[in-house]
Amino acid sequence: MMFPEMRLRRLRRTATLRRMVRETRLSPDDFIYPLFVVPGKGRREPINAMPGVFHLSVDLLGKEAQSVWDLGVPAVILFGLPESKDSLGSGAYAKDGVIQRAVKEIKQRVPDLCVITDVCLCEYTDHGHCGVVEKGTVLNDASLELLAKTALSQARAGADMIAPSDMMDGRVAEIRDTLDEDGFEMIPIMSYAAKYASAYYGPFREAAESAPKFGDRRSYQMDPANALEAIREITLDVEEGADIVMVKPALAYLDILSRAREEFDLPLAAYNVSGEYSMILAAAEKGWVDKEQVMMETLISIKRAGADLILTYFAKDAAALLG
Repeated sequence: MMFPEMRLRRLRRTATLRRMVRETRLSPDDFIYPLFVVPGKGRREPINAMPGVFHLSVDLLGKEAQSVWDLGVPAVILFGLPESKDSLGSGAYAKDGVIQRAVKEIKQRVPDLCVITDVCLCEYTDHGHCGVVEKGTVLNDASLELLAKTALSQARAGADMIAPSDMMDGRVAEIRDTLDEDGFEMIPIMSYAAKYASAYYGPFREAAESAPKFGDRRSYQMDPANALEAIREITLDVEEGADIVMVKPALAYLDILSRAREEFDLPLAAYNVSGEYSMILAAAEKGWVDKEQVMMETLISIKRAGADLILTYFAKDAAALLG
């Protein structure tokens, strides 16, 4: 049928009609809320580049985790800043490391909240790269043992899920084997499978104090121009044992997200990264956009493109609006 018999505006006429035929729906169940954990006590310090996001010491995490759970958000992902850094990132796999203590604190206070731990070395190394460095080169194979050691220490602390974000080749298989050998075969892996070398990470690097001291991460994170390579990356992680795969960032890579949704039947995550978050808040502060409307439109676009799970600093605000 053609106009005037077919009038698509009929089902847009009222809010109730629009709600009845809405194709994509957001829920607090879709969200994972990132938290930045720091040493010390009583620390709740605002992160300048990410308004509304804080550095939190372990003793304050329980209250924060409870607020996340009370809003209906089912999971948090933890990023840690150690007391000191070294060339091998030993704070990442220390038994009493900041993340290991954070996991225990949250699980004691809110046992049903899913606690996901980011596995990478960049926050813990004095050079700021995601693996072992030798003569200015980030070594792939030498990094795998330390990444697996980190994952195991987090699982032993009580983490519900492990999320390797380093982009070293073979790290999912190494972590899977290590977890299984130690009796953690039921701990799932959410792999940062297609992680691009993106300029959208700027605010995060301030928050995590993880900017590289030399060079950049383009030798191991993906070239923003490549799409087919993302499918190869995801395929390899699936074959190595990933239970959930992730595309990062989200907004500039919605095409990758959509293609991954068509290609793979695993749960698919997307990271609504720090730069995406901070740009919206900066524009809202200027009065150029409506924060709540743009926030929700952004999250819906990520869900519509195919994400089952969305890592987002908007998780609490969006969950409060969704009720």
